[in-house]
Amino acid sequence: MEKLFCLLAVLSLAGLSAASSACTKPEVSAQSYTTPDATILTNIGFVAEFTLTCGNGIQNPPLFAELGGKTQPVARIGANKYQVSWVEDVKKARRGDYTINIYDEENYAALRKAIRNNEDISTVKPLAAVVLNYPGAYQGPWVNSEFMAFALSIAVWYAAFSAKSKLLA
Repeated sequence: MEKLFCLLAVLSLAGLSAASSACTKPEVSAQSYTTPDATILTNIGFVAEFTLTCGNGIQNPPLFAELGGKTQPVARIGANKYQVSWVEDVKKARRGDYTINIYDEENYAALRKAIRNNEDISTVKPLAAVVLNYPGAYQGPWVNSEFMAFALSIAVWYAAFSAKSKLLA
């Protein structure tokens, strides 16, 4: 009987500690960075840094991110500070807002189960969402400088040839 009581006590403590490890009432503040100039690049870098404060005082919970159906772990870069980063091809990177859904371990397991069973992933509620705005990247002038120099040299040659022809005529 004592063994059963001890076993129940240990299991209830384990259940309480597992239940208390979930972050409740999360507060997120985020900053983002994207590559502004793509004149000589092939990929655009996206970086979202955010701080997470849990209402129940949980510190540094492991987090996972989902963006466009792809999941990845979130890097912890400090006390309650996290970072999500990825790259996209310059031609495939779209302007606008990217919503990054953040999941804790429990919701991430539910998300993976939904993906594995081909279910709708929108039924799994994220812990928080971070929005990264990508205004676009400068990809250089519409006309290359070499082409402009060539066109200008042709125009100067034509003007000189025309002036010479008029003088000799």
